[in-house]
Amino acid sequence: MLVGISAPAALAPMPAQASEIRYVVNNQAVTSYDIERRAAFLRLQNRRGNVQQAAADDMIDQALRSGEMRRMNINITDDQVAGAYERFARSNNMSAAQMDQVLNQSGVTKAHFREFIRAQMGWSQVLSQRQRAGAVSEQDAVQRMLQQGGSKPTATEYMLQQVIFVVPPAERGSRLGARKREAEAMRQRFRGCDSTREFAKGLIDVTVRDLGRVLAPELPADWAEQVKSTNAGAATVVRETDRGAEFIGVCSAREVSDDRVAQMVFQTEQLGSGGSSGDEDAESASKKLMDELRAKAQIIRR
Repeated sequence: MLVGISAPAALAPMPAQASEIRYVVNNQAVTSYDIERRAAFLRLQNRRGNVQQAAADDMIDQALRSGEMRRMNINITDDQVAGAYERFARSNNMSAAQMDQVLNQSGVTKAHFREFIRAQMGWSQVLSQRQRAGAVSEQDAVQRMLQQGGSKPTATEYMLQQVIFVVPPAERGSRLGARKREAEAMRQRFRGCDSTREFAKGLIDVTVRDLGRVLAPELPADWAEQVKSTNAGAATVVRETDRGAEFIGVCSAREVSDDRVAQMVFQTEQLGSGGSSGDEDAESASKKLMDELRAKAQIIRR
């Protein structure tokens, strides 16, 4: 839930500082720059206690939430974020321009707060979709599809590997071009997933993540078409993302038919645009899912 903020008594620009990777959350970097922006945001809310640790925990949670959004193909557009930003400014008796000034001069920055909004909106949709999807079991989905005159569907099962050339947000302008060239050079050498880690040895801030079994309906929207058009043993084109420059290696691809495919197809057909449950139910569901994601996550402190 978005929370109110108040303008500090005296506004002064925060000094620029170098950005370092402090945590890697499922191969997504959380930098010192991210943590400082979140700490400034918490101070703007008059948060007490160990603000730096609270900020680090917040950014780890946001990385986990963003990862779950990608896995569930949830995309919050810039227009949706901009609309929420303006509504939030009005709720705090400010214009959008005044909100920009408060956030930038207090060290939060408009960009950081907009990404916070994006994660909050996306997380609400995650909870809503999981609540409705959880009511349909694999066997239920198969039976419903057969009753509706259909047959058990098939889907392509991919074994995928993600290769990320990490670029901290504060260094995108100076480093992204070079990192894309490095990623492209490695992509051209890609001949299968067995040798990826060997290629990555000695490279700085390059992470290789085995994504495991991924069915076609599960593919994130921003990767789906590229993965589907890539042969097994090859890699997708290099893309710019919020993490830096990355590509996906297609280890293998095969057609499968099982109850899980039926469940996924049925849920895809039945789900709407997403909504939200009551505050208490949403808070309980949010905490439960965050506990699950943290338990399964790989969180490395640098």
